[in-house]
Amino acid sequence: MTGTTQDDYTDRYARRVRGMTTSEIRALFAVASRPEVVSLAGGSPYIAALPLDAVGEMLNRLAADHGATSLQYGIGQGTIELRERICEVMALSGIRNASPDDVVVTVGGQQALDLLARLFLDPGDVVLAEGPTYVGALGVFQAAQAQVHHVAMDDDGLIPEALEAAIAETARSGRRAKFLYIIPTFQNPAGVTLSEERRERVLDICERAGLLVVEDDPYGMLSFEGDAPLPLRARRRDGVFYCSTFSKTFAPGLRVGWILAPHAVREKLVMASEANILCPSAFAQGAVTQYLSTMPWREQIKVYREVYRERRDALLDALDDLMPTGTTWTRPTGGLFVWATLPEGLDSKAMMPRAIAARVAYVPGTGFYADGTGRSNMRLNFSFSAPERLREGVRRLSGVMEQDLAMRAVFGGSATISSHRRRGPATADTPGPDLA
Repeated sequence: MTGTTQDDYTDRYARRVRGMTTSEIRALFAVASRPEVVSLAGGSPYIAALPLDAVGEMLNRLAADHGATSLQYGIGQGTIELRERICEVMALSGIRNASPDDVVVTVGGQQALDLLARLFLDPGDVVLAEGPTYVGALGVFQAAQAQVHHVAMDDDGLIPEALEAAIAETARSGRRAKFLYIIPTFQNPAGVTLSEERRERVLDICERAGLLVVEDDPYGMLSFEGDAPLPLRARRRDGVFYCSTFSKTFAPGLRVGWILAPHAVREKLVMASEANILCPSAFAQGAVTQYLSTMPWREQIKVYREVYRERRDALLDALDDLMPTGTTWTRPTGGLFVWATLPEGLDSKAMMPRAIAARVAYVPGTGFYADGTGRSNMRLNFSFSAPERLREGVRRLSGVMEQDLAMRAVFGGSATISSHRRRGPATADTPGPDLA
């Protein structure tokens, strides 16, 4: 029916469709992409930092010299050339025992998560995940009709004791968690990193419980302060599925990611991928292979680190200077995001229309929790906008928050806000302990 939002197919959908919800981020894109809006939402890399002329010439050569294969169908697992290059990339992160035979190329990191959900999740199964966690992962798990139970974090990432408690609580309910989904390095959205000591403890806990680990590592190479900790997969190979992508270190438009899986599972992943997409794009794989083989990609990662470090600093400086008292935020040492907690009584989701009217966008914290909590939080991105644009965005956002605080003081609720500005993580509606 033209001109109406009525859905005449509701009674025909499969039961799994009932768990699908619109992403908070996707719903923002149409507004946030307007030029007059300063977007602190999204998670787009700064593609203009690439040598685009050289990349264009590389793509022209790929089509001219290898078009007969790069424009043809491929194999479900991905080309051996790319899988070998992927192993070289992982070695740079510390995963030095990987075989190309155990790598499955995917359509971005998102398909990697979808394939694992198809293999391991039945309706009603439990997935343990950090709270908050990546909104795209929540969409995958909800589509699989799984239940996500969040595990609390603090400045040092996921709390091992909270993981043990979540495993025990799930068992008491008569169920067993299928896997732990974790972004241990420069987490999205919180920006925190799982500490060295906790990495070993988390792996030990999962091993004792027979809990698989799905490690999502899109940001591990984007460290601003020395090398990031070794991935979980570099420490244990059994029971750990390592997912990553070239979207943050090269080009998200090519949609190329991968899974490094235990050998016994590799063939089932390939079969699931073939049933899903037949094969990943041969041209996109060829583009990434050529980039890794012929261009100075290691130097380009250093460029990204410098660009993002400058922008991280600009955002943090603006938050220090302009945010209302009582606002708190994380201080990431890499990645793309800052996680902020609002002063008491403010609601990031309810405030969003007023922020858009003030021409600034962010992502409300509710999108990063399966149960819709997170109203006192927001995710702020610093990778895409220039430093001066970031400061202007924070100025506009601060103005909206000040107005809401003033309205709250006049029309309801306590107007008393603590004068202590905490900068540790805020990973739930109730702020966590100050570890500073």
